[in-house]
Amino acid sequence: MTQRARSDDSTGLLSGVGAYLIWGLFPIFFGLLAPAGSLEVLAHRMVWTVLLMLVVLVVLGRLGSLRGMGARTWGLVSAATVAIGINWGTYIYAIVSGHVVEAALGYFVNPLVSVLLGVLIFREKLSRAQVAALVLAAIAVVIITVDYGRPPLVALTLALSFATYGLIKKVIPLDPRTSLTAEGVVAAPFAVAYLVVLAVTGAGSFFGNGVGHSLLLMAAGPVTAVPLLLFGVAAQRIPLTTLGILQYLTPVLQMVWGVAVMHEVMPPSRWIGFALIWTALVVFTTDALVRARRTRRRAQSAVEAVAVP
Repeated sequence: MTQRARSDDSTGLLSGVGAYLIWGLFPIFFGLLAPAGSLEVLAHRMVWTVLLMLVVLVVLGRLGSLRGMGARTWGLVSAATVAIGINWGTYIYAIVSGHVVEAALGYFVNPLVSVLLGVLIFREKLSRAQVAALVLAAIAVVIITVDYGRPPLVALTLALSFATYGLIKKVIPLDPRTSLTAEGVVAAPFAVAYLVVLAVTGAGSFFGNGVGHSLLLMAAGPVTAVPLLLFGVAAQRIPLTTLGILQYLTPVLQMVWGVAVMHEVMPPSRWIGFALIWTALVVFTTDALVRARRTRRRAQSAVEAVAVP
């Protein structure tokens, strides 16, 4: 491996770890935004993120990429905006209402939901290991539903909305920076209108709660954009299998925060449900690693076969 390749791998790995660490620490940040409500935080997050990303595009000289987008692309961006808006709003609600562990469950389940959507929409074929993982996950959701006395709606909404967002992003013909900015452009008018209503009616928290609180709400922009940009760097420099393993860092940190710091209740039956989810993820990840290794071997064999005179 060349020095440049090793450097790219190191940069990609550090960027991936940084992205998932920041996402894993989100419960701490959003917990600091009280007395702002979930929708107000969501609106501020959208507004300050798009302002930051517009600045980024201006600095990079890529603002013109927004003007070249067609109607179909804007339609896809709008759908992605709805999906990520539901995801962000649900996640913020989970944090401020004391459902951090259930939010962590949603991101543990997310990879499996993505596989299921791939089967339903793209007609992708499942391996036996993937089928086993999905069955284990389904059993886990049933157990957790019985434990809660209701379906884990927060977890399921987070998993489904983020998987849908990833699905749409897969077909949007834009680089991550332009795509994120375009999503902000779609969401900003609604977010600004809502914040104006809050300000006029006196129901908002941006004014009247000190400069520190206002700055924290503004910080929701960079706090949102930075991990997404780091993720974009990582996705370009390290294998998807490595990125897939790193993604579990986020829900692990969220769960530790929910159990150890917020002292959310975790009865034995709930632990059993989580254990089944983790088992499903081990099966799923191992299968992905084995498949990736086989693909690399086949590619290497093909190259060697061509190289032989």
